[in-house]
Order: sequence, then structure tokens, then C-alpha cells
Amino acid sequence: MSEQIKNYLGMAVIGFLAISAVAVLMFQNSYSRSIEPSSFRSFSVSGEGKVVAVPDVAEFTMTVISEGGKNLANIQKENSEKANRAIGLIKAAGVSDKDITTSNYSVEPRYQYSNCGGYGYDGRVCPPPEIVGYTVRQSVTVKVRDFSKTGEIISGVVASGVNSVSGLSFKVDDEDKMKNEARSEAIGKAREKAKAIAKAGNFKVGKLLSVVEDSGYNPIPYKYGIGGSIETASYEAPSIEPGSQEIRANVTLVYEIE
Repeated sequence: MSEQIKNYLGMAVIGFLAISAVAVLMFQNSYSRSIEPSSFRSFSVSGEGKVVAVPDVAEFTMTVISEGGKNLANIQKENSEKANRAIGLIKAAGVSDKDITTSNYSVEPRYQYSNCGGYGYDGRVCPPPEIVGYTVRQSVTVKVRDFSKTGEIISGVVASGVNSVSGLSFKVDDEDKMKNEARSEAIGKAREKAKAIAKAGNFKVGKLLSVVEDSGYNPIPYKYGIGGSIETASYEAPSIEPGSQEIRANVTLVYEIE
């Protein structure tokens, strides 16, 4: 009787070990699929979404350049007076303080070099370059939200003593909203494409494994620059047209094949 019990126990142990082995194999397979999801049973689709947006912000940079002798304080004072005068005109046109940003301020020395080529005629080494004056540059970036005033503002700051106006471009202020719309459209197109491929291939679309996005938009630059002497010149306000721009989103979806 004890021998028979031993046989039963041996068979039970063997059965338990077999079941455990199968369970381990199933777990390993499941874990492998979770960390390396359907590497040989997946497919990818891509979709593009596009939104045409009308810009609502015009942005440009104005620069005041002042040159003078060795009295740096006077040059800085002159530069600040011109920049402040231009900023005052911009604020008077209704531009908010938060839309006016000093983007650069620099002070650079100007040198005078000797013309003796490395050594003087009497064999002596030429003197080092001498500072003869300074150049002060101040750049201010401005955002204009009322396009009807953009041309007037640009002409006004030029007439007030600004040496250069450049980098005029048009942007969408709430760009994230437009990108979300384009992204939703892109994902919708990719999903439809996945269904069509699955139907043609006679399989089912499984779970979504990954999403990769590549999005961007095309800003519209508007070149406007002025050089030379401008203090006594008279300028007619330019006509500013913002046009439109496309905001795109491209997504790639990877699905499991069932």
C-alpha cells in the first residue's frame, strides 16, 4: 500500500512539474511579447494633418547703432535716448509692454592700427592697436497684434532715429491649438489607413504599440531693412500683408497584427 502511495505521489510531483514548466513557458512568452511587442507581427501607418491658419502676430527687430569717440557714457546716453524714443512711439500705438523685449545690447571698441607691418622702419616693433572710440548697439524685438498699425509703427521708429528694422515675420499666437487640430487630423487619417491595410491583408488591427510625431509649420517672413542715414528722410508707411501659413503634423502609428 505504501508503494502505491509512493507511485501516486511521484505521478503528482511529475504532473506538478509539467504544469509548472508550461506555466513558466507561457509567462516567458507573455513577458517577451510585452517587452518586445510583436516585433515580427506588427505594421506601421503614417498620416498627415494640415491646418491653414491666418497669422495674428507680426514680429520685427529694430536696432539702434551709435558710434563716437572715447566718451562711452555720451554714446550710451545717445543710444538710450533714441531707443527710448522709438519704444515710446511703439507703446503710444497700442503695443503692450509684454510685447516689447530688449533682445541685444552690446558695446564694442573701435581700434586704430599702425601701418608699419610688424616692425617700424627703424626696426622697432609697431605699437599695439589703439582704442579710438566705441560702438553701442541696442536691439529690441517687437510684437504687433494689430496689423493695421504695423506699417505705421515701422515707419515711425525709422523716422525717430532707429538705424535698422529687420526680420519682420508673421506668426500664430496660439500655435499649440492649431497643432492639436493638425495632429488630430493626422492620427485620424493614419487610423483609417490601418483599417484599410488590415482589410486588404485579411487580418485584424491589434493594440497600438507606438506613436511617433514629426510636426512643424511654415512661417512667412517679410523682409524689410533700412540702412544709411535716416534722420532727415521721409518714409511712407509700407503696406503689410500677413497672408496665411500651413501648420502640419505627421504621425506614424505602429499596430499589432492579430
